[in-house]
Amino acid sequence: MHYECACYHPLFVFNQFGDLERSALRPGNVHSADGWEGVLKLVVIRYNGQVSNIYFRDEAAFANPDLYDYLEGQGIKYAIRLPANRLLQVRIGHLLTRPVGRPRNEVRRSYANFTYRAGRWSRPRRVVAKVEWQVGELYPRVGFIVTNMSRPAENVVAVYNKRGTCEQYIQGGKGAIKWTRLSCRSFAANAVRLQLHALAYNLGNFLRTLATPEPIKDWSMTTLKEKLIKIGANVVGHARYVAFQMAEVAIPRSLFADILRMIAELRPPPLASTA
Repeated sequence: MHYECACYHPLFVFNQFGDLERSALRPGNVHSADGWEGVLKLVVIRYNGQVSNIYFRDEAAFANPDLYDYLEGQGIKYAIRLPANRLLQVRIGHLLTRPVGRPRNEVRRSYANFTYRAGRWSRPRRVVAKVEWQVGELYPRVGFIVTNMSRPAENVVAVYNKRGTCEQYIQGGKGAIKWTRLSCRSFAANAVRLQLHALAYNLGNFLRTLATPEPIKDWSMTTLKEKLIKIGANVVGHARYVAFQMAEVAIPRSLFADILRMIAELRPPPLASTA
């Protein structure tokens, strides 16, 4: 018996609320930034004229000069991790010397700003460096961020660090939606399946962010699925209505009523009729 297994490398763009703006399925052997134009540009077009400021942050795999030029041309502020190299290390050499004296029982952080231009860059750009001396570690942790923001270095790092929430969104999709299960035979079929998973994820995230009462506000999407959506119910049909009879073990009746009320309030009010 012979089995064939294909690997895929999906690309996701999330907003700050955890909504999946756009996704694309790619072969598993492509670079992490491959195809960014077809995904990111459509998101930017959607928001043109709708919001005053757009911010973009991502990991070192997206340290691409073409991406920098595009974001700057669109007036988008960005903070993107920059892979370390010898020239960058030299610029912050004064911060890489171990502090003199007895090590403190706390993390020591230092920041630096400088202008840098790599060989393929169209112009010099601002680079922010962060150096951390962790307790009990012999060497510092060093990170570089390329940015076009004018904020203080510490604030730029804080903006970039929020990128970690994107990983949580991806893990939420893996746990609740199982969007890594792409078991169709063809690439096209799996690409469609990923989009269906993306739709299910967004519906679940809308429920989590827009229609969850305060007692369950911190529930993850997986918990909502197991305790609210994926539960058994007895359907009783009558002449004029259909009743769903569900146990109150996970969601009390009052809480379920609050969820339905919050969903109803999302609908726009009816237009006033004129005589």
